[in-house]
Amino acid sequence: MRLCSATTKAGEPCKRPAIEHGEFCLGHDPRYAAERRRTASRGGRGRKNTETRAVKKLMDELTTKALEGEITPAAVHAVVALQNIKLRAIEIERRIEEADVRGEFEELKRELGIS
Repeated sequence: MRLCSATTKAGEPCKRPAIEHGEFCLGHDPRYAAERRRTASRGGRGRKNTETRAVKKLMDELTTKALEGEITPAAVHAVVALQNIKLRAIEIERRIEEADVRGEFEELKRELGIS
């Protein structure tokens, strides 16, 4: 097994296995730099939580206004339908990201020769 030829931030040689037919591991191979940046930017996952909280807040406000008679039932139904579509889109995005992470994990396992 060949080891990665990169140097870590600590100045030590990387101890991870090199990708087949390459000199670097997945974490150091320049060909995967864009993918690593995309994966690292997943800290933006909180955006979905923010969007979900905003929908919940809107639904609470809408419920209050509907119960106080400030909004017609037709308007309530329309807003609820639109927010349901938004929530489904958020869920689909979450599932796609989850599948991407699983795929990356499986790829890493293959690269490392783990079953």
